[in-house]
Amino acid sequence: MTDAAFEAFVRTHQHMVFATAVRLLGNPTEAEDVAQTVFLKAFERFHEIGADETAAAWLRTVARNLCLNHLSRYRSRWRLFSELRRTSDADEEYEASLPADSTSPGAALDAAERHEQLEQALRRLPPHQRVPLVLFHFEQASYEEIAVTLGASVSKVKTDIHRGRQALRKYLADDETR
Repeated sequence: MTDAAFEAFVRTHQHMVFATAVRLLGNPTEAEDVAQTVFLKAFERFHEIGADETAAAWLRTVARNLCLNHLSRYRSRWRLFSELRRTSDADEEYEASLPADSTSPGAALDAAERHEQLEQALRRLPPHQRVPLVLFHFEQASYEEIAVTLGASVSKVKTDIHRGRQALRKYLADDETR
């Protein structure tokens, strides 16, 4: 292992690791700490994962687990809510708020602006809503996988995601009226 190889590895994956952490934690400073820990773990196992094509998935999993450990250690426990059904129009509205691919510079700027608004709105959510929402939409985890990961019921996960979407819509609408 060379220092240059590990440095290139970090440069390749640092944005993904930090983005995963900041979405889950909602705090860039805490996300930097977690990202640093992820790369310390990667350094220890670099001989195993450095050239592996699954390195990005391994890094994302380690980042997610460290974030979840951090949240469970340093954040208040979550309350159980009554089950709310997931509505398809809520999903469509949320997906519509995500940046779309485009080749036009103006459209790319608009998409980047919408993406930044979404990231800011995500950071405003409480952890019990932000974490399952990020795992579902950004990590493509199922309700069942999220429930197992968080040690919660599927109905609680659905409720938190539903309420998180509602809060995101409100935050994004408030941002548009400013």
